Amino acid sequence: MDFGFTTAAYVVAAVLFILSLGGLSGQESAKRAVWYGIVGMGLAVVATLFGPGSGLWLFSLILIAGGGIIGWQVATRVEMTGMPQLVAAMHSLVGLAAVFVGFNAHLELVRVLAMDAEARAVLHGFAELLAHKSVVEQNILRVELFLGVFIGAVTFTGSVIAYGKLSGKVNSVAEKLPGGHMLNAGAAAISVLCLVWYLSSGGVLPLIIMTLAALFIGYHLIMGIGGADMPVVVSMLNSYSGWAAAAIGFSLGNDLLIVVGALVGSSGAILSYIMCKAMNRSFISVILGGFGGPAGEQQAIEGEQIAIDADGVASALNEADSVIIVPGYGMAVAQAQQTVSELTRKLRGLGKEVRFAIHPVAGRLPGHMNVLLAEAKVPYDIVMEMDEINEDFPKTDVVIVIGSNDIVNPAAQEDPNSPIAGMPVLEVWKAKQVFVSKRGQGTGYSGIENPLFYKENTRMFYGDAKASIDSLLPKIG
Repeated sequence: MDFGFTTAAYVVAAVLFILSLGGLSGQESAKRAVWYGIVGMGLAVVATLFGPGSGLWLFSLILIAGGGIIGWQVATRVEMTGMPQLVAAMHSLVGLAAVFVGFNAHLELVRVLAMDAEARAVLHGFAELLAHKSVVEQNILRVELFLGVFIGAVTFTGSVIAYGKLSGKVNSVAEKLPGGHMLNAGAAAISVLCLVWYLSSGGVLPLIIMTLAALFIGYHLIMGIGGADMPVVVSMLNSYSGWAAAAIGFSLGNDLLIVVGALVGSSGAILSYIMCKAMNRSFISVILGGFGGPAGEQQAIEGEQIAIDADGVASALNEADSVIIVPGYGMAVAQAQQTVSELTRKLRGLGKEVRFAIHPVAGRLPGHMNVLLAEAKVPYDIVMEMDEINEDFPKTDVVIVIGSNDIVNPAAQEDPNSPIAGMPVLEVWKAKQVFVSKRGQGTGYSGIENPLFYKENTRMFYGDAKASIDSLLPKIG
């Protein structure tokens, strides 16, 4: 059946999705880009209801309304600190959808092949599409749905474990079962054998066995990745969900799903590569086990952490000409972005140069800090990436680190046995004075000790980040 309106609408929706993705690269165009995506998705849903989904309007509208209500409730209740785990949860749903669609496509194919020619003549929708496929095209469909189920199953369990690690429900330390990578390799080999079995038999059993193997791979793969690599994991799972959607598109013959899945899959893969480069890691080393362990005995840390109060920090800020603020996940947890924005406004009002230094893997989600600062209306032109600002630290009077650990850890450069050795970091210790806003003396999410806290020019500003910055505001000026 030909759906001309649907095809045309899908083309427009695809263009809107591309414009949306491109617009998200800048703060000024981000809001407009989000609306492009909303309109594109709305158009795609309407086109589907009047095209392949015609005749199922009541059922479709009930599902759309139910999903919309749930989405609205989740979006209004989740804080920015919970956004990383929410994104992981959304990825799991895409993976689960790919699994369901793949199995449904298999069952429908079996049903259509069991019909005689007269019964096939009155089919419509997806069943009609299957009825006109040759034997070769049927095998191609089996490969497509097999890959869709495999990628979807890996994405589902991987995203569930990522959600657990990000939310603190699962230990963030890298953990593997006895056998390590050989278990993943064995499960992958079983999946390949199941593909051959499935193509030769057309039965559902190899599809089920492969699904179980893929579910295990997703679970074990992400369990073996430590908390410090979670930002890369989130973007990697984003890529997986995109390829799962593309596989669904091939199975259903839906061009829009193919285009959107390819956009999401490729953009997620590129982002993962950029973040791995920012950590001086290979993508393969991340997905096959995270930071792992140190190569040898790590250097001993000498000195002690010296605390400072609000008066001392305020005095240094009042005397400084240049200030750099390094935000991390601790700022998100304390919801201190508005207070930090107010501190920035007061310091700039006194004629001081204030800038923000953003590491590519700051927080637990790509772009996490940028979103928080944009929400607090921090001017975008003073938010600098690591490569833009790193060489300026030696000329900076004061650096304030708010809830960051690994991204400002000098052990990455000074200790070849450190788990993060070679990782590019913000060289905050080169500034004249460094103040670290931190709840206590813990090692942070990845569990790696930070020599920065013991350096002579570093003072620890202990306490909740929001309360600490609030205590500074009346003392500035």
